[in-house]
Amino acid sequence: MKKALKIALFSVLGLVVLLGIAVWMEFGQLVKGANSCVKLDDGLYYMEYKGDDGFDGLMAKGGIAKADELAGYAIEFLSKGHYKPVISTSKQAYGCSALTVNTPEGDILMGRNFDFTSAIGVILHCIPDKGYETITTFNVEFYNFGENYKPEGFQNQYMALTGLFVALDGINEKGLAIADLMAGDTVQTHQNTSKPDLTTTAAIPYMLKNAATVDEALKLLEGIDMHSDIGSAHHYAMADATGKRVVVEYVDNKMVVVESHAVANHYLCEQKLNAGLEPGDKRYDMLCERYAENNGVMNMEQLTNAIASVSQPQSEGFLGTAWTMVMNLKHPSVTYYSHRHFNKPFCFSLK
Repeated sequence: MKKALKIALFSVLGLVVLLGIAVWMEFGQLVKGANSCVKLDDGLYYMEYKGDDGFDGLMAKGGIAKADELAGYAIEFLSKGHYKPVISTSKQAYGCSALTVNTPEGDILMGRNFDFTSAIGVILHCIPDKGYETITTFNVEFYNFGENYKPEGFQNQYMALTGLFVALDGINEKGLAIADLMAGDTVQTHQNTSKPDLTTTAAIPYMLKNAATVDEALKLLEGIDMHSDIGSAHHYAMADATGKRVVVEYVDNKMVVVESHAVANHYLCEQKLNAGLEPGDKRYDMLCERYAENNGVMNMEQLTNAIASVSQPQSEGFLGTAWTMVMNLKHPSVTYYSHRHFNKPFCFSLK
């Protein structure tokens, strides 16, 4: 009897161990990623993820054209198909500005402000099984996880991994940098061909994962159908380690590329030049003036000061600049500042 009980006990323990191994093999990398989440400053968190980022599966099914469907796919990926929720996303508009310069030493820097009514930023350092290492940023309030949601505690940290599929800006190990900005009106882009579909924010991690240069990123954009997030127009600021810098806009569902070192929240292309430019908004002009004063050459401190000069203070119903980032494209790295706390830099490097 005792021998039989012992055999049964060991059999149960064996099954438990096997089950635990199976669960770890399926969820282990995601659990590690969730547990890596740390708070850096008010409204800014950092986490690391290494493994399958789910993008190959997303593209294999033809991509996704709607933000809510992308949110559902993200949760389905994180649950490994065991949970298929219906999730809505936030549709609030946001501001932003960006400037790309050379340094006296020959490096290329891009500075960027993300301005928003409300935001909880998560920096995600991703080393995917396939593709380039990236550091991206996302506002997790996009997912409507709840009024008091913060990526603190394992469950909430795990949910923050949905940032694998969306980004508002970022840089990869090859020195390609991309930032998403509002373009100035509510004219949406919805391309409709046989190409795979991606939303504005999903296209950023897709490009950073698969492109080493601006030209390669543009080729990737030509290979997808673009769909506007949050019911509005967007444009991308892009730059790479060669010094090439462009702004990508969409007019009548067609991609338009403009060479520019600065960008804010109005169109730069000839077809819609200055559309969306608000009276009194001098951010773009101020960045261009700083650029001209220095002949396009600034060190890290000068660029930080320039981008800080057009950051937005908090006001009633408006958070202001949620985060500022300055990226070095020749030596891929990024320095973050949360909520205009320019005395508290957070620096991260890629391999």
